Amino acid sequence: MEVKAKARFVRVSPRKARLVIDQIRGKKVNDANNILKFSPKGAAEDIKKVLDSAVANARENFQLTNIDEMVVTEAYVDQGPTMKRFMPRAMGRAYEIKKRTSHITIVLG
Repeated sequence: MEVKAKARFVRVSPRKARLVIDQIRGKKVNDANNILKFSPKGAAEDIKKVLDSAVANARENFQLTNIDEMVVTEAYVDQGPTMKRFMPRAMGRAYEIKKRTSHITIVLG
């Protein structure tokens, strides 16, 4: 039984989120939860919310009780749309700032 949870349009760079998501792939839910809880990375908070959502989906939608035995089978981050903003610079120029977003997906098995 596979249980999936997604968070779309999360305001974190996909490159930074992938550093955290690589640490929890293949781990048990409790281990992944502890890794995210004590991670200094900012993206860990958003990824922990998605993991908690996947656990809640397993418990509520599929009536699974053996959550401790579940493993993070798939975890990946896709790039979302990029917001483009402009910052004024010297001598009348403008500098483009790219605010990247991510789509975070976690599958438990």
